[in-house]
Amino acid sequence: MEILIPILIIVFIGIILCIKVVPQAEAYVIERVGSYLETWQNGLHFMIPFIDRISNRLTLKEIVKDFKPQPVITKDNVTMQIDTVVYYQITDPKLYTYGVENPITAIENLTATTLRNIIGELELDQTLTSRDIINAKMRSILDEATDPWGIKINRVEVKNIIPPRDIQEAMEKQMRAERERREKILQAEGEKKSSILIAEGEKESAILRAEANKEAAIKVAEGQAEAIIKMNQAEAESIKLLREAKADQSVITLKSLEAVAKMADGQATKIIVPSNLQDVASLATTVGEMLKDDKKTK
Repeated sequence: MEILIPILIIVFIGIILCIKVVPQAEAYVIERVGSYLETWQNGLHFMIPFIDRISNRLTLKEIVKDFKPQPVITKDNVTMQIDTVVYYQITDPKLYTYGVENPITAIENLTATTLRNIIGELELDQTLTSRDIINAKMRSILDEATDPWGIKINRVEVKNIIPPRDIQEAMEKQMRAERERREKILQAEGEKKSSILIAEGEKESAILRAEANKEAAIKVAEGQAEAIIKMNQAEAESIKLLREAKADQSVITLKSLEAVAKMADGQATKIIVPSNLQDVASLATTVGEMLKDDKKTK
């Protein structure tokens, strides 16, 4: 009885040790007598002691691997350093365990050779501006190459591109020159627009001044014409009143002469004077008739 109890304890401990629990998002590769037996997914499993063993414990989560910078040469013979980040996931634990020795090293070397092949077909400027194309090509090539290893390449990113120091300095000078050129262009465009606005303002101001002068001249001319008409009408009315009042012939003659003098002030006024200047009565009669005709015309 005393011997049985320790045996039972040892058996119980052995059974406990043979029970394995696989966590979520993990997988165990099981071998039996050195040969692949099966792959355990998450859950409770039992293994035979001294016969079965766990060959590999793997995570099924997405893995991010940042590889060190790799020297590459562009099509125009420029050597630069490029480091990449690979996002991959184990899809087949059996192939991952038995497909290739040291899968991480294999992915790193494959990434380096693929990157050199892609960059070797591009020039420096294309390399610096074609990251999306490089990422897509690398992901496609790596994903196809790693299928036999039970690996799925989800994404490849070019993390950093480091050109030589002299190339960096030349690029910085080019960028400064480009910024200065754009600044000068913007300044010239601003000055051009300012000059155009000033010229347009002066033009509109001159037009407005000319229109104002024109309107003022028209108003002055109209005022002068109206004043002359009023004066002529007043003179005519004065002579008419003198006639109605039966004024002396000499008074009428004097008023007529005054009217003739005022009418002669205009440059366009033409007056016919009789050859017999001594006949003042005849002149007065002529002026009176002219005033009558002017009144009838109006």
